[in-house]
Amino acid sequence: MKSSKALIAALAVSALVAAPVFAGDTQPKAGDADNTERNVRDRDAKALTPMDQSENEADRTITQQIRKAVVADDSLSTNAKNVKIITNNGVVTLRGPVKSEQEKVKIATAAQRVAGVSKVDNQIEIEANK
Repeated sequence: MKSSKALIAALAVSALVAAPVFAGDTQPKAGDADNTERNVRDRDAKALTPMDQSENEADRTITQQIRKAVVADDSLSTNAKNVKIITNNGVVTLRGPVKSEQEKVKIATAAQRVAGVSKVDNQIEIEANK
């Protein structure tokens, strides 16, 4: 009997949480991220995306080492830790939003320090304060 009460309670909570979706409430809420411009820009054939990551072992290793250094830096924001890191023939492209110039520089510096990197194309953007 207890388990059926728990199931009913869980279903009731799920229905309340999902109600706006079923009611057609698809408008973004205040504070939701709006990446429309960034997504459109990423469709440009010239824009590198993670799909452009080289599959050779040296480039994959470079990307992995940079990602490891970025994730290990506790001073970086979540967005900074999620920047795109794309390596092709030793050339590293960094893309995505960060909170400050300091984060942008820290990530580029981490990339420069990795053995095998010949150039860093720093396309990281600083988020506008909202």
